[in-house]
Amino acid sequence: MSAYRLCLSFLFVLLLMPLNLQANDDDTSPSETLAIELQKYYQTLGSLGFSFIQKTSGQMSGRPKSGKGHALFARTASGPKMRWNYNAPDRQVLISDGQIISMYFEKLNQMIVASAEETQTDVFLSFFTGDKPITDNFIVLDTDTTAGGDEQTSSAALYTLSLMPRDNNSQISVINIWLDHDKLIRRIELLDHFGTKTVINISDIKVNHLSLSADELQALFDFKPPEGTEIIKQ
Repeated sequence: MSAYRLCLSFLFVLLLMPLNLQANDDDTSPSETLAIELQKYYQTLGSLGFSFIQKTSGQMSGRPKSGKGHALFARTASGPKMRWNYNAPDRQVLISDGQIISMYFEKLNQMIVASAEETQTDVFLSFFTGDKPITDNFIVLDTDTTAGGDEQTSSAALYTLSLMPRDNNSQISVINIWLDHDKLIRRIELLDHFGTKTVINISDIKVNHLSLSADELQALFDFKPPEGTEIIKQ
């Protein structure tokens, strides 16, 4: 599985997962406490929108790749939903309700429809369901949570969080997250076992910004590809 899909999966499960854990001040490290606080905060959000710039580099990925666009997450009566609109270098639209993910690629004139479970590793799927604490699936690395990152990181990033999947079969080795003082994610960095690095820098964040009827909200997450698009079901 590509780091590209894993990155989208991680964002979806992190931002919209149900919460089922409690902090224990006697047992948790500062990094674990930060992870729990992050989950609690995002659990309170009804919607989230932002702009992003994504870059992937590494020997196994060939030439460095980049993309940018806008993303939208929302909780609805039928469950959480996400939509990613890639505007560059080519138009791509990715939509998921946590069960099915549809990925439209304008340049290829194709749309791939697959089970969300099959596009994620088991660790990401269990993270989404919220039936286990984060520490069951990830080792929260004991790092300096106030470190800032590098020159590419937004100047608003004040806290860092590093997660390592416990699943030995996970293609991702480490996930680094940068947060601002409002506990909003400003940057995510995913490293795989082959040295490939995928970075998403996030800006123009809007929270709880949707005031729409159920039908209007549903329309935001509906996408019909142009006539003649090849539909590939996996």
